[in-house]
Amino acid sequence: MIYLENIGRYFLMLKSVFSKMTKWSMLRNLIFKEIDDLIIGSMGIVCFISFFVGGVVAIQTALNINNPLIPKYLVGFATRQSVILEFAPTFISIIMAGKVGSFITSSIGTMRVTEQIDALEVMGVNSLNYLVFPKIVALALYPFVITIAMFLGVFGGWLASIYGGFSTSADFIQGLQIEFIPFHVTYAFIKTFLFSFVLATIPSFYGYYMKGGALEVGKASTTSFVWTSVVIILINYLITQLLLT
Repeated sequence: MIYLENIGRYFLMLKSVFSKMTKWSMLRNLIFKEIDDLIIGSMGIVCFISFFVGGVVAIQTALNINNPLIPKYLVGFATRQSVILEFAPTFISIIMAGKVGSFITSSIGTMRVTEQIDALEVMGVNSLNYLVFPKIVALALYPFVITIAMFLGVFGGWLASIYGGFSTSADFIQGLQIEFIPFHVTYAFIKTFLFSFVLATIPSFYGYYMKGGALEVGKASTTSFVWTSVVIILINYLITQLLLT
């Protein structure tokens, strides 16, 4: 029953987030701060992981197609498909659930523990709109992060293939171009947009409604990461079933 209660409370929270809007002059500064914390602050780890995982995908693909009858351009093809369809939108989102989600939960949870949220309510501010709405707007830029992850994943695969001697540049680029379906990119960005909403709201939910002290802030961060990851995987399955079958 507690799961049903949390689901109902989550949707009631969303209703409150989009009602009684805070003044734009205040929201503007909050949105820019969230963009700096959640988007720009995450670029380093996203770029690092994307580049090297793209290289690993290319190397593993090349090592498993050593049959001379299999064309070498399949290295580029497999790298492109893996990075665009699953690695960049889904794998990076789960990593972001750990980094961004834990940050959101701990920051809001600390405000709850130190009674800053109660102070906002006393002043007549819609605390949910004040705290959660800027995060939703900031993470609307999340597809930009995934675009860079896609590029660096493919670029890392290209470098690993060339300098590892697994493929020529021409073969790899041919693999990138062959049987390219533009809708796959659209599909990836549809998933990414939904993931960004989940990344902003579920960690906020667990931070806002937590109870206790500093120890419970850590527990809430762990719980938010687990459930954010679960919801991302479920959405990934449903969207794939709806759009690619």
